[in-house]
Amino acid sequence: MTLISERQVVLFKPQGRMDLEGGMALSKKMAELLPERDQLWVIDLAEVDFMDSSGLVALVNGFKAARQNGCRLVLCNVQTPVRLVLEITKLDLVFEIVDNQEEISGFVNKSSMLLVR
Repeated sequence: MTLISERQVVLFKPQGRMDLEGGMALSKKMAELLPERDQLWVIDLAEVDFMDSSGLVALVNGFKAARQNGCRLVLCNVQTPVRLVLEITKLDLVFEIVDNQEEISGFVNKSSMLLVR
């Protein structure tokens, strides 16, 4: 999992499967984060090809944590199998979903991005 952090934007890039192991890895990264009010949390799912209930729990918990800390959470690059899971569970109506990171770049400053692995 890759975490890219900027003063206003935190970019999570999970890879592979969002099952128990992948969901726990994402949850751990989010728990390590020291949120600041008005941050944008972006979860880039471009490299996630499978998601089960454990992955959904990680996303929902991340959404709740973002909200509780005055942050905004956005999903991007959602692949078809993952999008179907979100649609079946009606979570596509809860999450803000954009097609790609370029749609997000219009309202963020990328001047000082830090990559954390």
